[in-house]
Amino acid sequence: MGVAVTSLAPSQNPQSIIEVSHVATRFGKAVVHADVSLSVRRGEVFAIAGGNGCGKSTLLREIVGLLTPSSGSIRLFGLDSRALEEYDGRPIHRRFGVMFQQGALFSSFTLAENVAVPLREFTGLSPQLIREIVAVKIAMVGLPPDSATKFPSELSGGMRRRAALARAIVMDPELLFLDEPTAGLDPIIAAGFDDLVLSLKRLLGLTVVMVTHDLDSLWRIADRVAVLGNGKVLGVGTMQELSQSDDPVIREYFQGQRGRAAQEQAAWNQQGRRT
Repeated sequence: MGVAVTSLAPSQNPQSIIEVSHVATRFGKAVVHADVSLSVRRGEVFAIAGGNGCGKSTLLREIVGLLTPSSGSIRLFGLDSRALEEYDGRPIHRRFGVMFQQGALFSSFTLAENVAVPLREFTGLSPQLIREIVAVKIAMVGLPPDSATKFPSELSGGMRRRAALARAIVMDPELLFLDEPTAGLDPIIAAGFDDLVLSLKRLLGLTVVMVTHDLDSLWRIADRVAVLGNGKVLGVGTMQELSQSDDPVIREYFQGQRGRAAQEQAAWNQQGRRT
């Protein structure tokens, strides 16, 4: 069964930039999502969290149109996510950027060539203008100018993530998707990346949707978090709200040893900002 199409007309909720309604996902007999519904408000950092295998990244791929759910509906910018173009003829995919796990840079391209890929693929801009835009985006993510000519193998893990982020924002999107952006980074580099995401959100007016299992990142930058488990959304709220949940799965996730440590670190960071 395909995704149910309700209408290609704009949604009636102007505050929601993404609406996921009763999405089910099956691969053969395996059920990844049984009934997932959530909405993302314009201008927030919305995180999707949960244990391994709960379908976080699968849901993100469905939202951006790389996978099709077995049933249910997904709307971006008020339109069915499978619609190729809006009424003004502007493709939906030009309005969002995606940073995939581990950055997913092309190994045979330089950093600048990687960042330029969306511009070369989706615009008719001149090579000179593309170079200028790429240079600006590289600077925006805090990379030095001389990194532009380096290949991914010559960059550190943190630099590769920043390069992937530059590529995700090169088309000036309204909506930014991040799939496990800090996975494998040391805590200091991860914290710096989180700060960069918040800075870009404010500078560019972004709505950010982040899939992560990094509890420190959730405490640092997420406005709201949806916790997936048992094929559905177990809860949606602020980190403070979720940390006080009575749901046993959420309680284990946020109040286990790692969860308590992240909460204590967040409280310490907050206290440090006040002093």
